[in-house]
Amino acid sequence: MTSRDTGDTAWVLEPILQVPHVVAAVLLTRDGLVTGYTDALTRASAERVAAITSTVQGACRTAAAAFADRDGAEVRQVVVESDHGYVLIVPTDHGTCVAAYGDAEVRLDLLAHRVHSQVARLGEKAMAATPRDADGGAPA
Repeated sequence: MTSRDTGDTAWVLEPILQVPHVVAAVLLTRDGLVTGYTDALTRASAERVAAITSTVQGACRTAAAAFADRDGAEVRQVVVESDHGYVLIVPTDHGTCVAAYGDAEVRLDLLAHRVHSQVARLGEKAMAATPRDADGGAPA
């Protein structure tokens, strides 16, 4: 299996790892809690990535709003380019986020396409999920 401690989230990360030169990916909540991660990361590394990713998203939302002279902004993606490779962060409309890392030879267009495709699939699955009642359980 390519994902650890993910329960039903391996289907999100597996296709991202199929892009050549992608090293690792993490599925997390917007507030920085790990939902799933790939084998290239330890649990501690995945938690660190999730916390940093959450902070980066918040900073980018604030920066986008400030540049637009608005009260708020939603970020569609964040790309970080370093001498080691690329980090791509894509939030969903449902409070989760996918972060992926590719080495310096990854094709960023392919990585972005695959991550956005998986985020769309996450949205479709969330829309198809049975709604919960006020206590968090399935409705009677």
